Order: sequence, then C-alpha cells, then structure tokens
Amino acid sequence: MNYSSELGKLSEEKAAEYLFKLGYKILGRNFKNKFGEIDIIALEKSENMNPELVIVEVRARVIGEIQTPVDTVGNIKLRKIIRTSRALIEELNWQYFWRIDIIGITFKKQLTIQELKNENNIDFEIEHIKDATYGMNIFS
Repeated sequence: MNYSSELGKLSEEKAAEYLFKLGYKILGRNFKNKFGEIDIIALEKSENMNPELVIVEVRARVIGEIQTPVDTVGNIKLRKIIRTSRALIEELNWQYFWRIDIIGITFKKQLTIQELKNENNIDFEIEHIKDATYGMNIFS
C-alpha cells in the first residue's frame, strides 16, 4: 500500500473509533456502488425517536497543509456523496431520517508508512461536521 492509502486507512479507523465512543453503531465501512464509495455507515441512536442513519465521509491531512480536511470536500465531492448515499438508502429501503457527516482527521506531524501501520502514539485532532448537507435539498 502507498502512503495515501495507509493514511486513509488509519484515518477511517480513528473516525470509526471516535464514533463508537460517542455511542454510534458502525454498520459498515467502504461501501461501494456505481456512484462511489462511502467510508463509514453508522447508526446514531436516539432515546425518543428512531435511529438516524449516518453516512460518514472521512478526510485526512497533516498539519501545515493549506486546507483543513473538511475543507477538501467541495461541491463536486459532496454531490457524489449524496448520489452514492441516496442509492444506498434505496437499496436498504431505509424509511427513517438519515444524514451525511464529515469527519476530518488532522495529524500533528508527517508520519512514515511504518508509523501509520503501527498506530502507536499518533497525535491527531478530529473535527466532526454533523449534517454537512443541512439546508440542501438532497431528497429530490
């Protein structure tokens, strides 16, 4: 695996761990269909309503890069995530609420491939944007 693949793999693992600690149930990772790929599919449970299906896009950067991880999700990528998600929702016949979240992982230093594989004492920050498409009409 190359550096970008290893960084992405580690980022998705850290994002899944973060969501699990918040009480989300991880349903799947790296779901692919003809429109694209979904990094993480999860359920966020609510005590007073049905669980919400959460489609998660994970982005990673090393500190010092020009853009933050969440800023790298532009309109074109967001539209692709929406198309991919809508196909998943139809496939699952999901009848309840769902949303798209973005999780950005910023690593505090440039890491070697060996450090990425070992995952030991890696310093990073997480930024979680819930409902990244709020205000957009993603259902039509």
